[in-house]
Amino acid sequence: MNTSNNLLYLILIPLLSSAILLLLGRKIDRYGHLIGTLASACSFVIAVVEFFAMKSRDVTQRAVTQKLFEWISVGDFKVDATLLLDQLSICFVLLITGVGTLIHIYSIAYMSHDRDRRRFFAYLNLFIAAMLLLVLGDSYLNLYVGWEGVGLASYLLIGFWNQKPEYATAAKKAFVANRIGDFGLSIAVMLMFANFGTVTFSGVANHAESASRSALTAIGLMLLLAACGKSAQFPLQSWLGDAMAGPTPVSALIHAATMVTAGVYLIARSNFIFDVAPTAQMMVMIIGAITLLFGAIVGMAKDDIKKALAASTMSQIGYMILATGLGPVGYAFAIMHLLTHGFFKAGMFLGAGSVMHGMHDEVNMRKYGGIGKFMPLTFVTFGLGYLAIIGVPPFAGFYSKDKIIETALNHEGSAGLIFGSLALIGAAITAFYMSRVMLMTFFGNERWTNRADEPHEAPFLMAAPMVVLALGSICTGFLFTRGESLVNWLRPVVNPAGEQHLVEHYSATSISIAAITAVLIGVAFAAIKYLKQVPNIAPDNVSVFTKFARKDLLQDEFNNAVLVKPGQSLVKTLLNFDYIVIDGLVRLVGALSLDAGQTLRKLQTGYVRSYALLMILGVTALIFTIWLVTL
Repeated sequence: MNTSNNLLYLILIPLLSSAILLLLGRKIDRYGHLIGTLASACSFVIAVVEFFAMKSRDVTQRAVTQKLFEWISVGDFKVDATLLLDQLSICFVLLITGVGTLIHIYSIAYMSHDRDRRRFFAYLNLFIAAMLLLVLGDSYLNLYVGWEGVGLASYLLIGFWNQKPEYATAAKKAFVANRIGDFGLSIAVMLMFANFGTVTFSGVANHAESASRSALTAIGLMLLLAACGKSAQFPLQSWLGDAMAGPTPVSALIHAATMVTAGVYLIARSNFIFDVAPTAQMMVMIIGAITLLFGAIVGMAKDDIKKALAASTMSQIGYMILATGLGPVGYAFAIMHLLTHGFFKAGMFLGAGSVMHGMHDEVNMRKYGGIGKFMPLTFVTFGLGYLAIIGVPPFAGFYSKDKIIETALNHEGSAGLIFGSLALIGAAITAFYMSRVMLMTFFGNERWTNRADEPHEAPFLMAAPMVVLALGSICTGFLFTRGESLVNWLRPVVNPAGEQHLVEHYSATSISIAAITAVLIGVAFAAIKYLKQVPNIAPDNVSVFTKFARKDLLQDEFNNAVLVKPGQSLVKTLLNFDYIVIDGLVRLVGALSLDAGQTLRKLQTGYVRSYALLMILGVTALIFTIWLVTL
C-alpha cells in the first residue's frame, strides 16, 4: 500500500486554525472568520490533489496511508495512529471539505452581526477536523476518536446561542442521544478485540469470514446502534429537529455534509461484517425503512422551514441506511445518494437561511408566501434543490434515489417487494412535503405582516455558495451514474469480491416510471392543498394523525415515558439504596465508634488517684492470671 505525507495536513490545518481562533481570543475578531475559511479551503485543495493522484494510480494501488505514531502496544495487541485514504474515504473528504468550505463562505455574511463570529468559525473548523479524522482513521479506535470529536463539536455548534435556555437544552439533547449511540460503538470495538484481537479495518475483515455468526451479529447490531445515534435513525432520531436551534449554517453542515452521514459511512466501511451477518443486515434495512417513512410523515406537518428540512434529512438518511442493508451494490448507491444529498440539502438549508435573512429570522412558513418574486436567486437555487430531492429527472436525486428503489425492489425474496414499496411510498410523501415547503414559501398569498419591510435577497457571499450547490443539484447524479463511474470507483472497498447478482424482477425503466408517478402524485396533492389561500395560523381542527405528526409522532413523549421516567425512578431507587444500605453501613460503623469512644472516655477522669487505682487493679489482675496459669 502506498504512503502519503499529506493526510495529516488535511486534519491538522483546520484543527490548528480552531486552536488559534480560540486561544488568541478577541485580538483576531476582525479577521478570525477569514482564517477559519482559509483553513477549510486549504484542506479542500489538498483533498483535490489527493483525489487526482489517486485517480492516476492503478485500481489496486489507489489507497494510501500515513502512520503518525504507535498508539497502543500491549503484548500482541498493537494499534497505530494511522490515516487511510481510499476510494470510500476520499468521497467523504471531498464532500466535507468542499461543501464545508462553501458553508464557511456563506457564514461570513450570515454571522456578520454576531459578536462571537470568530468563536463560531473556530467550532466550524473543529467540526471539519473531527469529521476528517472520523473518515480517515484506519481502525475503529481511530474512527472512535473522530466520532467523539464530532459529538463535541456538534454540541458546541447547536448550543452556540446558549444564552437561550431552549437552545442549550437542544444541544444537551443531541449530546445525550449521541452518547447512547457512542455506547454501541464502544461495545462493538470491545467485541472486535475480544473475538479477533484487532480493531483495524483490514484485521477485522480478515477474521470476519471465519468468525462465529453470533459474534458478528452482536458487533453488527452495536455498529447499527452507533449509526442510529449519529445519523438520527429510529429510535434515536428525536434530537435532529431540535438541533435546528443552532445557526442555519450549522444545520447545513450537520444535516448535509458531515455528522448525519457518519452512520452511513460506518456501515459502508463495515461491509465485511454486515455481509456475513444477515440478521444484522436485515435490521439495517428495517431501521432504514422505518426512518425514511417516519421522517417523511413528520415533514408533512412542520410549519418551521428548518424543521421541515430536518425531517427531510432524517428521511433521506433512512434511504441511505436502507441501501446499505441491501448488500454489496447497495453500499455504492447509499454513498451516491449521500453525495448528491450533500449538495441539494446543503443548498436548501442555505436557501432557508437566505429566506430567514430576508424575513428577519422568521421561520414559520405560514408567515411567508409569495417570496419568490422578491428573492429570485434564492427561489431558483432552492427550487433546483427541491427538484433534486423529490427525484425529478435529470436532477441529482432522480439518479441516486431511483437506484436505491430499484435495488430494493429487486432484492431477493419477499423482503425486496416490501422494502421497495415502502421506498416508493416514501418518494410520494417526499414530493408532497417538499412541494408544501416550496408552495408555502415562494408561491401563494403574501402573509407577512409588515408591508414596509419586504423580503430582500441575500448578499453575494451567501448567494455564491447557494449557486454552486444548485449546480451540484443539477449534474452530480448524472456524473456519478455515467458508466457506473461511482459504483466502479467504490467496488474495491465495498464490493471487493465482485458484483452482487440480483434477479431483475422489475426493469429499471418500469421502476423509474413508478417513481416518477409517485412523485407526480405527491406534487399534485400538495398543489391542490397549498396553491389556494394558506392561513397564517395553523388550524386546530385537524386529524389526530396530523396532531401526532406535528408532535414528531410523539417521539419525545415516548422517550420520556419509556426511557426518561423509568431512568429517573431507577436513579432514585439506587440513590435510596446507596443512602440506606451503603451509606447506612458506613454511618453504623461511625456511630458504633462514636458510642464506644463516648463510653471509654468516661474512664479518663483526670484524677491521679483514679489512674493509680486502675493501675493497681490491672497489676493485680495480671498477677492473678499468671498465678492461675502456673498452677
